[in-house]
Amino acid sequence: MTLMSTHEDLQQLVDSGVIAVLRGVERDDVVDVADALIEGGVTTLEVTADTPGAMDSISDLADRYADRDDVLVGAGTVLDAETARAALLAGAEFVVSPSTHEDVIEMCNRYGAVVAPGVATPTEAVEAYQAGADVLKLFPASDLGPSFLSSVKGPLGQVPIVPTGGVGPDNAGEFIEAGAVAVGAGGSLIDDEAIAAGDFGVLTENAEELVAAVEDAK
Repeated sequence: MTLMSTHEDLQQLVDSGVIAVLRGVERDDVVDVADALIEGGVTTLEVTADTPGAMDSISDLADRYADRDDVLVGAGTVLDAETARAALLAGAEFVVSPSTHEDVIEMCNRYGAVVAPGVATPTEAVEAYQAGADVLKLFPASDLGPSFLSSVKGPLGQVPIVPTGGVGPDNAGEFIEAGAVAVGAGGSLIDDEAIAAGDFGVLTENAEELVAAVEDAK
């Protein structure tokens, strides 16, 4: 899908197909986790703001991949403009929220950063898009399901939607076929036990499996 927006980061996010949600990943592990995911083909990385040291982790990743045009680093679970601004100053290229906050949208628009507020109804989708959202996060995706996404895309075909929450290799393809431009995934990618054991290859395998499911459905 080619978007009407000329925002390169937005197009890159869509082209990547998968957004990895890094929630609770410690700063000491975040680079290894990111490297493993990127090796598996997941090149869009979202560090959630409720993770301890999130801004430092965002800064670490932004610095590490500063020369990689194919890697996007962003912030998730952003609930207010202050947090959005802190994330952007730390190097985030996009901001994601589980809900819609107009002050967050305004802050990201001001800084020229991609913003993806969370929505769960057609009304919320329209209001968020009219407020300046670049892409909408359908959340919680597993509860709403691909059929809901397909129904919303009927009258709102021009709105790019990324389902997140309970998305994995088993259902990612269904969401793409229903009209999603990409999917967001955390639990199906991040294995805490593997990280604790230093077995980051597990994350690479998880990433490869999810990317394959998305690519097959596109």
